[in-house]
Amino acid sequence: MTQNQQVGKRKPGTPGALSRWMQQKMNARMNRKIRRGHGKFMKMDVLILNTVGRRSGQPRETPVAWFGDGEDAWLIVASGGGSRHPDWHVNLMAHPDRASVELPGRDTVPVTPYVLDGAERERAWKSITAAQPRYEKYQNNSDREYPVVRLTPR
Repeated sequence: MTQNQQVGKRKPGTPGALSRWMQQKMNARMNRKIRRGHGKFMKMDVLILNTVGRRSGQPRETPVAWFGDGEDAWLIVASGGGSRHPDWHVNLMAHPDRASVELPGRDTVPVTPYVLDGAERERAWKSITAAQPRYEKYQNNSDREYPVVRLTPR
């Protein structure tokens, strides 16, 4: 392999520059829609998850589909495709005390994330896949178990 081929090589499952650029543009557009009061994408409710970059310390805003879990809790799934957890999940777990959410027509709410496991995760997963069967398909095509995160107001 030549040096030029090595420079351009990236780990499997890592998106390329064009893919990252497109995702940033789509995320920014969705965030604007949510802030204008339109929080739906592909028939799913969407919120803006505010986190802090684990290495950079810079604020990050990511639109994420959510599912209700009681009156004051939101469930989100760290699917993101690929063989690794999405960046927002890693950032959220690195700085859980700095997380917040924005929902259409509501003020920003500071939240505490909690990764579900065992029976609690199974109950939530059944509820999520009943509402959106596509998540079951995504999960079946992945080599990792998707984390389910409950966000509760602080």
